[in-house]
Amino acid sequence: MSHPNPWKRLSRKRIYENPWLRIDEDQVRNPSGGQNLYGCVHFKNKAIGIIPLDGDGNTWLVGQYRYVPDEYFWEIPMGGSPEGEDILATAKRELKEETGLSAERWTRFMRVHTSNSVTDEEGFVFLAEDLTEGETEFEETEAITVRKLPLTEAVRMVMTGEITDAISAAGLLKLALSRVVADD
Repeated sequence: MSHPNPWKRLSRKRIYENPWLRIDEDQVRNPSGGQNLYGCVHFKNKAIGIIPLDGDGNTWLVGQYRYVPDEYFWEIPMGGSPEGEDILATAKRELKEETGLSAERWTRFMRVHTSNSVTDEEGFVFLAEDLTEGETEFEETEAITVRKLPLTEAVRMVMTGEITDAISAAGLLKLALSRVVADD
């Protein structure tokens, strides 16, 4: 079902740009006909999350201190897919870099928008199975702790607020729920 766009952009002014994002300030006509100012954050990369899952129901989380929120986070392995790069290729690279894992079987099972009222950021979550362990290849900006744990424990961490990253929480909960629904 198609829905017409009730918004009209009247003008756009570039406020800031770097290699990863761009911020625009738009003058818009809103659905009621009034005029508003809208700040728009455009991410140049797609957000890619990976949930590695072994045959025993274990997954891997990565812990790292995030500069902007000034907090330590537990997350699923993830990274940015540059424009023009295949998102599956990004998922394979990020899983290897952050956990040392490689996977034989890949399933893209989720598409998310992280904060669609101010950004066009689009994310994808992959399930990685049939895993082989190897060495990590951290980037210079990464000081990561890798943790193997049961998927049920990772879901508990979402439910208790220990995992608050949106892509991680959404992906883990969807995976857990899809397993419950499949068992019914």
